[in-house]
Amino acid sequence: MNRLRTRIAVTPAIALLMAGGIFALCPAVLPQSGAPTSNAKFVGSERCEKCHAEIYAGWKQTRMANVVRDPKAHPDAVQGDFEHPDPARTFGLDDVAFVYGSRYKQRYFTRRGDDYFPLPAQWDIAKKRWLPYHVEAGTDWWVPYYGPTNFDRPTGPTCDGCHSVNYNVQTKSVTEWNVGCEKCHGPGSEHVAHPTKANIVNPETLDYVRGNDVCMQCHTQGRPLKNPVNGRWYDWPVGYLPGHRLADYWELEEVKPGATNFFQYADMTAHKNRMQGNDFVQSTMYHRQIRCFDCHQVHSNKNESNLALKGNQMCLFCHNKQNPAGLRGTVSEHTYHAEGSAGSECVACHMPHIEQTIKDNFVAAHTFRFITPRETELSGIPNPCTSCHKDKSTAWATEQLKAWNTTSPWRVAQ
Repeated sequence: MNRLRTRIAVTPAIALLMAGGIFALCPAVLPQSGAPTSNAKFVGSERCEKCHAEIYAGWKQTRMANVVRDPKAHPDAVQGDFEHPDPARTFGLDDVAFVYGSRYKQRYFTRRGDDYFPLPAQWDIAKKRWLPYHVEAGTDWWVPYYGPTNFDRPTGPTCDGCHSVNYNVQTKSVTEWNVGCEKCHGPGSEHVAHPTKANIVNPETLDYVRGNDVCMQCHTQGRPLKNPVNGRWYDWPVGYLPGHRLADYWELEEVKPGATNFFQYADMTAHKNRMQGNDFVQSTMYHRQIRCFDCHQVHSNKNESNLALKGNQMCLFCHNKQNPAGLRGTVSEHTYHAEGSAGSECVACHMPHIEQTIKDNFVAAHTFRFITPRETELSGIPNPCTSCHKDKSTAWATEQLKAWNTTSPWRVAQ
């Protein structure tokens, strides 16, 4: 058992978390197991429900299970305003084969022949407005390999491998749409026929690299090692299966210290969405062998972002007074903000929303580094202090940080 975990008193509440599979919040280093078997076939998530009814029911409610939906079968999935005309939207709901997304943005795919294509407007969910959707030149690496319009850019090679299970690059067919059970557990036919722990991939039992790779297959920006495939350039790791090493199929987008571009800030924090893994592999958390699912409970939407616990409880479960990396006093003494306030949330300083997902909408960084006001002055990367205190200067923020006596000024004020 992990040294850190043995130092945490097992209260009834913690015992309940352990029983629910969330004991990995302070994970043990477990042996590699559960590599995909060569003869197993994909069978679809519905085959899992019989034995895993509670997990299946929880997963079914998550965004993972509802990434893309047919608006004819699920009219409630449509969030965009198709009732009122808008110059940004040049298509109607009858043109939409799939809606994609439900949290920050919603995009719309149409079908032409045996391919799907993104329509040229997207719905900003927070601001309830239509915005143009077109991947511009000089942004994603694959743009030069396709024509200039949305209808030159099929979603099969650019999107669908992450929004489905078992996308077949030959037939352009899938076992199922959305992030189904086998996206993370691998093909399940042998397990369905003869259920054992040995014939299905359980990310929990993989080493931390392969365990994180299960999530990073989609939550990273990169490109396949072998491209093109059948004449098409793919933006997802073709051929990867859970239990494999992702690095054998996929290379992460190159980041360079000091560069600021479409993908990164100068400190190498990601500049755009879908780069959680690019951030995470730089972090101390990753090098301490934390896994994505130590914090995210992907079988439940009970908490925001599928977190296993709410708010600061998530961080303080491990960063407690018994942990050398834990707090020495109260949260408010550490943050210099009132207990329970937005500024006293761990993520406010350590996971600032600076990575763009749609115009003027940003998602959390995953390096867990505190970005100082001085770094903003030097390179332009947003810092959490003046991102919140918008009427204040970086000089003001630096002076405030210098006065904090619970944190090293060499760390936060330089």
